[in-house]
Amino acid sequence: MCYNTIFFVTGCKVTHFLVNRARFCNISFKNIKKIGFGLNFPTKISIFVPEMSKKTVIFILNPISGTHSKENIPDLIDEIIDKECFDYQIRTTEYAGHAAEIARECVDRGIDIVVAIGGDGTINEVARSLTHSTTALGIIPCGSGNGLARHLCIPIDIKKSLAIINACKIETFDYGVINDLPFFCTCGMGFDAFISFKFAEAGKRGPMTYVENVLKEGLKYKPETYEVEDETGAKRYKAFLIACANASQYGNNAYIAPNATMKDGMMDIVILEPFNPLDAPQISFDLFSKTLNNNSKIKTFKSKHIHIHRSEPGAIHFDGDPIMTGTNIDVHVEEMGIRIVTNPHAVEDTKQPNFLLNAFSDFFNNINNVREDIAYQGHRIQVINKVLLRKLTR
Repeated sequence: MCYNTIFFVTGCKVTHFLVNRARFCNISFKNIKKIGFGLNFPTKISIFVPEMSKKTVIFILNPISGTHSKENIPDLIDEIIDKECFDYQIRTTEYAGHAAEIARECVDRGIDIVVAIGGDGTINEVARSLTHSTTALGIIPCGSGNGLARHLCIPIDIKKSLAIINACKIETFDYGVINDLPFFCTCGMGFDAFISFKFAEAGKRGPMTYVENVLKEGLKYKPETYEVEDETGAKRYKAFLIACANASQYGNNAYIAPNATMKDGMMDIVILEPFNPLDAPQISFDLFSKTLNNNSKIKTFKSKHIHIHRSEPGAIHFDGDPIMTGTNIDVHVEEMGIRIVTNPHAVEDTKQPNFLLNAFSDFFNNINNVREDIAYQGHRIQVINKVLLRKLTR
């Protein structure tokens, strides 16, 4: 339903009502949904309500994102979109960067909502053209990961996500910038950026392609040394990856930063230290069970702005899109810079893991700590034995 807002004034009292769109209404007092309270109202009110202007919506469809056909999406839009509230048009992308061009045109034209139909790459392309404007981003998730949509609890089901566009609840959120490239979910360097390159080169999409690349390349990847500077000073880390999270997950419910929120003006910085093959199953379990921040190989902190220096140029990624860059990387938050149509029946995905998942995570991490302690003690015994042996053979 589309609603108009009306204020009735009686003396110094203002009563606030929501009423259905109408040109002329003769409405009984008891039939109006009352939000505020006033005094001395008549029991019957004749009012004039100007017809609300419709909101303008442009749907930007990326036909090649994700793993499924999108041929039926235009028909679903026509079937479900509330034509009393919205005038809409569907535009289809034809080349890389086309979505960003269309979105910029929409901002210049004063379009109310631009809906990205695709995956995180398409959403990033559209969203970065809408920042710091009055045009809101809508999301119909059709990608292989759908990290931002999942974080915002936007259904993967197309009909349900179109119903969210109809509800038209708009909120303002933070976004991040890495080396002048906006990101809305996550960015990073190290292994996840390296895998993003492999994923892009693979030709086929989907979670299985991602998993194949992780399993194939994970054991061969060499951690790098990074100098990370934030508001508190600079520290050096040897790391498998460094992720900067505006939202909680990469996609496919892989939670790299389970406690991240898009409204706190901060990034969650996640540093994964080097690990051996025996650690990998536990890290994977924690990643998908929202318990990664409990893992002994993880260091996390929050920051508005970090500067990272590494010894050699390499890959970074922004919302999963990889790019090569130099040795210096700058990442910061732009607070409340993007308007997004959100699910009116849900909040950001900040649900915590249940007791059982926490118990499993603690159990496996305790085993891991014991194993590390045994390995350390074993190394100490080997060193002592070598010293004793040298003394006995003199």
